[in-house]
Amino acid sequence: MLTLNKVHHIAILCSDYQKSKTFYTEVLGLTIIREIYREERQSYKLDLALNGTYIVELFSFPNPPKRPSRPEAVGLRHLAFEVINLEETVTFLNSKNIESEPVRIDETTEKRFTFITDPDELPIEFYER
Repeated sequence: MLTLNKVHHIAILCSDYQKSKTFYTEVLGLTIIREIYREERQSYKLDLALNGTYIVELFSFPNPPKRPSRPEAVGLRHLAFEVINLEETVTFLNSKNIESEPVRIDETTEKRFTFITDPDELPIEFYER
């Protein structure tokens, strides 16, 4: 059997690098590990960490095709982050003019969660611990 240790990182392609960089660092609070501009690809690669752990690669490419988020399509469905207090999370997001979906309760775990979207409409979930 294959032995996996953990999810190493999640790669996200964006259409507006500066807007997405601001969203992932200033709204979500991920920290920059390294930022590289690759001239041959006309592309940025931004490595981001959550609580000191490498988690996201943010890429920019010239004119990337849009990926549908709605209706739901095959492939990556959403990115989810655990939070301690969902109300505080929603209040913070609202202060940044980011609307969240109504809070729902997971019928299996009875935990509360909500969704927002990133600048390219990738769904992002906040799941209360």
